[in-house]
Parts: sequence; structure tokens; C-alpha cells
Amino acid sequence: MKTFEDLKSQWEEQPQPKIPHDGSKIIMQKINAIQNKQRITNGVLLTTTMVLIGFFFYINAYSNLIVTLGLSLMIGSLIVRIMIEYFSIKDLKRMDFTKNAVAFRTHMISYYKKRLNTHYIATPIILTLYAIGFIILLPSFKESLSKGFYTYIIVSAIVILIIMIFFIGKQIQKELRSLKQIKNSQTD
Repeated sequence: MKTFEDLKSQWEEQPQPKIPHDGSKIIMQKINAIQNKQRITNGVLLTTTMVLIGFFFYINAYSNLIVTLGLSLMIGSLIVRIMIEYFSIKDLKRMDFTKNAVAFRTHMISYYKKRLNTHYIATPIILTLYAIGFIILLPSFKESLSKGFYTYIIVSAIVILIIMIFFIGKQIQKELRSLKQIKNSQTD
């Protein structure tokens, strides 16, 4: 059995993790990059929402209950996602980088868990509601469009959905990897 002095000397001889002199700068850069991506996402979603609202009034969708329901689901799901991203950006802005490492790490873990919920719970629900809204519109499209254009809409929607899911998945992975690095950098 080792004596206390032996244990103490072994403890003191352990290599100490090196704290990079620009560690806080790296964290700030990663958080700023995440904020910028969230702003870009909101810009794209807001533009899409405005186009859908314009389309709603352009085709007088309010005169057809089914079309109104479909477009409302699409617009509503986008607005929910915009709000989620808006509050997420606000949460990042409220983060105090001057706090001690433990307080910062606690806030970072909380933020990371919220983003996990956003990406793995809210995003699939929002995409599903958006797709349901689009599917609800298909019979109206079939009635009012030529067969060729209707087929084009279906094929392009499927292709866009696949590309969108792939793109969203990649962005989610990048964001979560960055957040995990920031969260874990406080424990090194």
C-alpha cells in the first residue's frame, strides 16, 4: 500500500493540460460562426415564408379551405423554426464569456442540450408539417396545372427534399460538433 507522500508526489508529477493562450478567442470565433449560420438560416426561412405568403395572396388561397390549410401548415412551420432560431441567437448573445469556466461550461451545456432538442425533435416535426402542407396542396396543383408541370413539381419537390435533408443534416453535424468542442474545451 502506498503512503500519502507517494500518492501526493505521483499526483504532482502528472502532466498538466496546456491551456491555449488564445482559447477564449477560438471559442468566440466558433460561437460567432454559429450565430452567423443561424442568421443565414433565418434569412433563408424568412425569404421562403414571404414567398409563400405572397403566393397565398396571389392565388387567393383564402377562398379555398384546403389550399389555405396546406399553405398555413407550410408558413406556420417556417415561422416556428424562425422563432426557435431567433431565441437561440438571443441565448448565445446573453452568454457571458467573462464568467468563470464552471459557469460558462454550465451555460454551454444547457445551450447544447437545447440545440440537440431543436435538431432532433423540433426540426423533424417542422419538416413533417411542412411536407404535409405541401402534400395537401398537390390535389389543387393537379387540378390547375398541366400534367407535365404537375409531374415536374412532384419530382423537383422530392429532389429538393432529399437535398434539403442532406444539407440540414450536414449543418446540424457541424454545429453540434462545434458546440461539443466548446463544451468539452472547458473540461480539458
